[in-house]
Amino acid sequence: MAARVVVHPPSPTGGRRVHADATVLGVTYGVNDLLEFLRRAGLDPDDVGLDDASLIEWRGGGPGVWSPDDAPPAG
Repeated sequence: MAARVVVHPPSPTGGRRVHADATVLGVTYGVNDLLEFLRRAGLDPDDVGLDDASLIEWRGGGPGVWSPDDAPPAG
């Protein structure tokens, strides 16, 4: 079974914390960073769909949001 990945909302200084199951993978600043974290977690980045909700839970915006300025308005 593949690891469940959570990409947290952007921090005030930019970047998003990422974890798979209970393991913190690091802070990503873009899609390439995220794909590298997934590779290190044992997933094949070529087989991962960033829009696959069964694998990746995006909090505070999807794969186009990497800083607080990119985040969708609250509410």
